[in-house]
Formats: sequence, structure tokens, C-alpha cells
Amino acid sequence: MKKIIGWITALMTLVIGISIGYYFIALSLYEPSDELYGFPIPKKAEFVQESDKSKSYDWSRTSEENGIPFDYEIALKVNDWKKGEREGASVLYKKGNHTIDLISTTKRLDIIKVK
Repeated sequence: MKKIIGWITALMTLVIGISIGYYFIALSLYEPSDELYGFPIPKKAEFVQESDKSKSYDWSRTSEENGIPFDYEIALKVNDWKKGEREGASVLYKKGNHTIDLISTTKRLDIIKVK
């Protein structure tokens, strides 16, 4: 019986350790953008163009069918960005009085200030 409890404890410790490690690694992959109300931007995304209200990036981890990766969703949630309406490849994120339209297409990420 003690042996089973030992294995269960070791397994739970391993799972919790991996989860905590993944959480902090996921957060380190993104940095806040001052121009976009602190909205997290993938560090490995390649900047393509910008306008007054938007920035565009080439990023191989995004697609129109699957949207953004799970770790990006975690980073957005941790930074208090609440997921709103989704229409096709466009998803609205809100934080306080600010709204961002995140458009993910195949290998392209467009981040647009709505308000």
C-alpha cells in the first residue's frame, strides 16, 4: 500500500512540476506592446507592417483554421485580456476600456486597436 501511495505522490509531483514549468515557459514567449495597450506579442513573430491602429506579423504558429496556439491563449488570459466575440479568423479581446481585434490567418497575425 505504501508503495502505491509513493508512486501516486511521485506522479502527481511530476505532473504539477511539468504544468508549472509549461506555464512559465509559455509566458516567456510573449512580450507586452506599449502601442497596443500592453497586448502580448509573440517574441518569435516577424514584424511586417504597421499603421496607426494595427501591427502585422508573420508567425508560423498561427492559422485561420486553428487560430492561435494554446500557450498564446494562456498568455492573453494571464495578462487579463478577455476573449470576446469570434467571427471567422477575427477574435475580439477586451481589457478594461480597450478592445483588440486579433486576426489569425495562415502564418500571419494582425493585431488591430478597436478602442
